[in-house]
Amino acid sequence: MTILGDLDALSFVPWIRRHAAKLGLSQAISHTSSQRIELEVAGPVDLIDMMELGCSLGPFDVWVETIHRTPVDGGGDQVRDRPS
Repeated sequence: MTILGDLDALSFVPWIRRHAAKLGLSQAISHTSSQRIELEVAGPVDLIDMMELGCSLGPFDVWVETIHRTPVDGGGDQVRDRPS
């Protein structure tokens, strides 16, 4: 999942980690900047959908423009590229 926008990585990254933990998803963040956060999320597709929705709404100090979502393992999830 790649999140693009006006992002405050210092507050958004811990928020992402807490949200993933609440949903029972494993996550690994590979890149953070004020415009882009890249993370890998694993778990049931419905919960990953919920994670994507949560990230699109995010905390009050970020503005998510777009989330690009691509499966890593070729599982049943579809490639998604949706504006927020």
